[in-house]
Amino acid sequence: NMASSSLGRRLVACLLNVSEARRKDLVETVAKAALYDTEGVRREGATVLNIFNDHDYNRSVITIVASVDSIRDVVLSACEKACGLIDMHAYTGVHPCMGAVDLVPIYPLGEEVGVEDCAKEARAVAQGLTERVPGTGAFLFGWADSPLQRGLAQRRKEMGWFKKTPDSQAIRPDVGPQPQKRFGLTG
Repeated sequence: NMASSSLGRRLVACLLNVSEARRKDLVETVAKAALYDTEGVRREGATVLNIFNDHDYNRSVITIVASVDSIRDVVLSACEKACGLIDMHAYTGVHPCMGAVDLVPIYPLGEEVGVEDCAKEARAVAQGLTERVPGTGAFLFGWADSPLQRGLAQRRKEMGWFKKTPDSQAIRPDVGPQPQKRFGLTG
């Protein structure tokens, strides 16, 4: 079928990292928000390929695949749901962690999508999240961090990620305001 093969050429993947693994139902609710709109209607062409829960680190990675044209809405719905369900005040885990929605990296899969397209969508997700969920802030890394394209480890260091108790008041996000403790900072 022509439609599905042309869609395949426009596919991207988002490895959505959320700061919760021990409450599996909560993580599944976040994943479902990527697949269904607020009216409960299944989104065309969006798939959750995998949910990886790391109990010790208390983080989950939800692998979402969709066309580059719809990934923004798909991912924002999941992020919005996660921010409503996960409170960083209550977070415990071995892994230092910055946000309820911790990371939102987007990678090209189809041959018609380049890293620039993914960077554009990542920046739009950062912007959209800070607009939809007041009190969230985001930093950019990799392709989305234009023109410097700083890596994740460097950005985390700059944001105080490796400190035992990051001072959220000292954090200057690239997008959005000083993040509220409840939400933390999203990359």
